Amino acid sequence: MSNARIAGVGMVKFCKPGQQEPYRVMASAAIKAALQDANIDYNLVQQAYASYVYGDSTCGQHALYDVGMTGIPVINVNNNCSSGSTALFLARQAVASGAVDCALAFGFEEMQRGALGSQWDDRESPFDPMLQKLEQCSNAPQGPLALRMFGQAGTAYLEKYGANSDIFAKVAVKSRRHALKNPYSLFTTPLTVQEVMDAPSIYPPYLTRFMACPPTCGAAAVLLCSESFAKKHQIKANVEIVGQSMVTDIANTWTNPIDLIGAKMTARAASEVYEQSGIGPSDVQVIELHDCFTPNEVITYEGLGLCEAGGAEKFINDRQNTYGGKFVINPSGGLMSKGHPLGATGLAQCTELVWHLRGTAGARQVDGANIALQHNLGLGGAAIVTMYKKVG
Repeated sequence: MSNARIAGVGMVKFCKPGQQEPYRVMASAAIKAALQDANIDYNLVQQAYASYVYGDSTCGQHALYDVGMTGIPVINVNNNCSSGSTALFLARQAVASGAVDCALAFGFEEMQRGALGSQWDDRESPFDPMLQKLEQCSNAPQGPLALRMFGQAGTAYLEKYGANSDIFAKVAVKSRRHALKNPYSLFTTPLTVQEVMDAPSIYPPYLTRFMACPPTCGAAAVLLCSESFAKKHQIKANVEIVGQSMVTDIANTWTNPIDLIGAKMTARAASEVYEQSGIGPSDVQVIELHDCFTPNEVITYEGLGLCEAGGAEKFINDRQNTYGGKFVINPSGGLMSKGHPLGATGLAQCTELVWHLRGTAGARQVDGANIALQHNLGLGGAAIVTMYKKVG
């Protein structure tokens, strides 16, 4: 196995449902941007992995055919909110194993307004066992699935560590502040802690509207290649994936609301990546993590080893999660402010980190960034952690 290099990245600006172009148009635009970034022709791509959640089978082919019809394998991937990073994981494996020299991972989504819900109410839901466990280990109020899971995890965290609920608002304010410098961000107006706390409640007792990411439409794409391919085609592929882990739930995972939303999965995946890469969290400068709800960002700090268990409140109050602190977390604005089109999210996270490692992130550039960490989570479940390093 050899490390895969990032040859090219591309994305379109995310938008609210009802304002989007067809997924075919958004996806092909992102793919063409990645090809242009790499300065290679589509005919050199040997495999493609298409990630999305809401759409019929073979939507990936439909989107890709606008770029070209070269007969390559196209694999459609649906792994809930971690779909984009799952496509990246598969493309990276294909290149790192030597099966191919150049692979494409792309993701897209056309979402509907409102809370996420199942499209298949005539059969068992994969979330039924999780909801049963949630009811057994907590007195969670009723509500849409994601709100119940992440809302109750946030409540459990505050109760376990005696933290102030304003930490969730402070994270939202930080993410929005970062988004103001991102031309690809959905939201571009600042927030205050008081505005977040006073916003309409979406799940009692702590979650308000500004603590949840919005349903969003968009697309992103990443081209991966071998080092020899990059040299042959004169691609300046100076970012490589030096560690990556994808894990799912284990038998003793679902013991409390915090672990039901993937805290233990995150910790396992992060530990494997640190061992693979020989790089620890203290060596990282910039991070894109899965902040679908601000409580999840808080919980993920600890899962990734950025602070000690129960230390997130001090970490946040000391501004260690932003410019001037130990880490710059979600410089893009994260899912909270950039938007969260499920199939595109993991690839948009990758794109953002590559820009920082190249030094091309503009006004939000993290100075001296040479190591970056990515975390993408899907309930049901999967957690994917990826370590990037600037080389050459």
